[in-house]
Amino acid sequence: MSEIAIGIDVGGTKALAVVVDASGRVLDELRSGTPHEHDADPGARAAEVVADQVFELSRRQEFDVHQVPIGIGLPGLMRRDGHLAFAPNLQSASGADLGALVGESLGNPHVRVENDANCAALAEHEWGAGRNVNDFVMVTLGTGIGGGVIADGQLVRGHNGFAGEIGHMVVEAHGAPCRCGGHGCWERYASGGGLARLTTIAALAGRLPSLVATSGGAELVRGEDVTAAAAAGSAEAEAVIDELGWWLALGLANLVAILDAGHFVIGGGLSQVADLFLPSVHRYLAELVEGFADREPITVVSSMFAGRSGAMGAALVAMGRDS
Repeated sequence: MSEIAIGIDVGGTKALAVVVDASGRVLDELRSGTPHEHDADPGARAAEVVADQVFELSRRQEFDVHQVPIGIGLPGLMRRDGHLAFAPNLQSASGADLGALVGESLGNPHVRVENDANCAALAEHEWGAGRNVNDFVMVTLGTGIGGGVIADGQLVRGHNGFAGEIGHMVVEAHGAPCRCGGHGCWERYASGGGLARLTTIAALAGRLPSLVATSGGAELVRGEDVTAAAAAGSAEAEAVIDELGWWLALGLANLVAILDAGHFVIGGGLSQVADLFLPSVHRYLAELVEGFADREPITVVSSMFAGRSGAMGAALVAMGRDS
């Protein structure tokens, strides 16, 4: 079992690569944009980006690029055999065996792949906000929503390996179209992309007049503008954040009903502003969860590693510490 590895989290907008040791220390990191160009070979462009990251980190750390353990976290339906069956937010890689592509490019046989949110759950369970918790759900809020389920201390992968695709729970029948091809998926309302959508709707409806004025138009107001304004005490921005909190709580309440989940770890890029929306989440959970007062307290906490969880967990997979 390796004592050090490179982990890469390939998300909808960026690929984060980290060097991690066995104690969870991040020794180096590198960020690159995620390519979405469709190539004749699915995943070829993404594999190039990942391979380049491994080359650069190996150069910096003086690793043997042919031998260093590599773990890759990918969004979407990850088969047990390593193939990415379908990725709504990385469709150019749907169908690819990205691990094999990267391994072939580097001449490295030590490449493993896993779903990105599963990787995040593993990192939080080993080193972070899920440590010493045998049952919890990892919820990653990025371009979409990913999920990783830890039950009795073990990662739940499901029949095909697709367990934890919680972002595609339908929370609004005939609702907003989703990149997965469905409608009303949770991630269209409660992710970073969901916040962007809620922001545009609020701006066009005249509910964000100050931000529209400073941005130069309703279509130009971004989710980041709302979080910054809410942090500064803007009531109109706080109302949008409260709406985000309601949608997030609705999905968590569904997971409580299905899994009897009592602990949630919120990760992904949006978790960096979790202090803005978690108060609303806690308030709405009390209204939405069946028998809330008769249950043991439900805890919802931020990831200890924010946007790094997926990459750190991918390094754990590379080390063989994912069982």
